[in-house]
Amino acid sequence: MIFDLNIPYGDLELDLKIPQNSLKVVLSPSYELDIPSVGEEIRRALENPIYCPPLHEVVSSTSRVILLCDDNTRPTPTNLIVPALVRELASGGVRLENIKILMALGTHRPMSPEEIKQKLGTEVVAKVEVINHDFRNPDALYDFGLTANGTPVKVNRLVLEADVVIGIGSIVPHHIPGYSGGAKIVQPGICGEDTTAATHLLSVRTRRNMLGIVENKVREEMEAIADRAGVKYIFNTVLDPQGRVVKAFFGDIRQAFRAGVEISRQVYGIPAPGRTPIVLASSHPCDIEFWQAHKTLYPCDMLVEEGGTIIIVTPCPEGVAVTHPEMLEFAGQKPEDIDAQIEEGRIKDKVAGALALAWAKVRQHAEVCLVSDGINAEVAAKLGFKHADTIEEALEMTWARLGKEARVTVLTHGADTLPLLPEDNLE
Repeated sequence: MIFDLNIPYGDLELDLKIPQNSLKVVLSPSYELDIPSVGEEIRRALENPIYCPPLHEVVSSTSRVILLCDDNTRPTPTNLIVPALVRELASGGVRLENIKILMALGTHRPMSPEEIKQKLGTEVVAKVEVINHDFRNPDALYDFGLTANGTPVKVNRLVLEADVVIGIGSIVPHHIPGYSGGAKIVQPGICGEDTTAATHLLSVRTRRNMLGIVENKVREEMEAIADRAGVKYIFNTVLDPQGRVVKAFFGDIRQAFRAGVEISRQVYGIPAPGRTPIVLASSHPCDIEFWQAHKTLYPCDMLVEEGGTIIIVTPCPEGVAVTHPEMLEFAGQKPEDIDAQIEEGRIKDKVAGALALAWAKVRQHAEVCLVSDGINAEVAAKLGFKHADTIEEALEMTWARLGKEARVTVLTHGADTLPLLPEDNLE
């Protein structure tokens, strides 16, 4: 019997027909409860702040406010959240000219004016100044010194102008700090390259990935950096796989985040029956470039047997990494060689080095094969990956290596999946 599957691929779906006896399980994030009206849920979150006063009581007529927004690589509905925040700020007396929006790009490329309009809405862009964070511009950064752990704290200096800073983003499982959301909008969102390199290296040197671990050293560093920058508040959402708002959270940067994690785990945490020789996953919704799509590697890494194969299905129309092109020179090397070059200073882009190190550690555990129109076989080889033109070709290549009896686990939304295996303890 043949099992017919639709695999998300950017805005499209690829049809996969697979023998049923070859398929172990299909894992997809889900949420069974009613989905609220977005507007009502945003209002409910603002009316029920977590561990802080209502926003209109936090500000005054003289307050200067910075809103930190995630970028177009994230599906957070900022076009609905930002207008609600602006209205709430206005009810507290804040004037429009005293509000700025800083796009928390991390080390991503700048957003174009059209992308900013799509992300924030035409009305907001017409009324409020919007600035792209530039992680490589030293003049745009302020040096707050070091954390207790020795991490350099270089943050966009616009926070110095603000009385109130609010981070806007979504909470999903993430391999570097356990979950996105919370203080991650500050680090890496509005930090310099040295700061981001330090936290990323801390993560990948501590364990192969932090996916689903709430309390960890990286989260501690991110929250310490947010404290130095004076960022106290967040508005975070948890979305379902269709991008609908399941629940929203406004409040203290630590406590509101942790409240959101509980819901995020319900949506994205999926019980898995065990590991399989083959794991096939769509990178959806992280499709723009492999700098985003690589998040698919880590849930797959948790599910694949030692020596097995991970097949990543991802369009990557912008290739590997627009702002980190040099990583093709070293990403395919062994992890110990990459780490040594980072330490010796031969790899200048340490953020890229940290992710290359993470990818190399996955490759030690399993072969990786890309099915991608945006990354060809030559480029995939530079990353240390195999390449196939179709899912079917990738499966046939893998079965030729592992045997036709090798069974497959499929992740329809791999980048946002948190596999829950019986032996795992993610507390």
